[in-house]
Amino acid sequence: MPVTGGAPIRDAAGRVEFPHRKPGRFSTTMDFKILLTVFTTVFLAELGDKTQLATLLFAADKAVGKWTVFIGASSALVVAAAIGVLAGGVLAEYVSEKLLHTIAGCGFIAIGVWTLVTS
Repeated sequence: MPVTGGAPIRDAAGRVEFPHRKPGRFSTTMDFKILLTVFTTVFLAELGDKTQLATLLFAADKAVGKWTVFIGASSALVVAAAIGVLAGGVLAEYVSEKLLHTIAGCGFIAIGVWTLVTS
């Protein structure tokens, strides 16, 4: 008989398992170390970038509600992150993780070289 309910269970590594969920494309465990790593990496990458500066400019307009700016910017970041997660999940089914890392690394290097050459 399949499990249809139940509280989350924490394993020895600190991951949370949800026994009432069926396994699928997305993992049914929460690895808090990975969660903190992803949060920190994305948070630091977003500080001072174009998105934050655009949000700052919208919020600086006295005629615009600050909650409206916050909800709009947050929603856009959530949707962008969801697209990234979905695309990464699909790509991982067809391309090896090592090749994805290599492609991403080359892309970052190319952007850095382009920035240096054009400045």
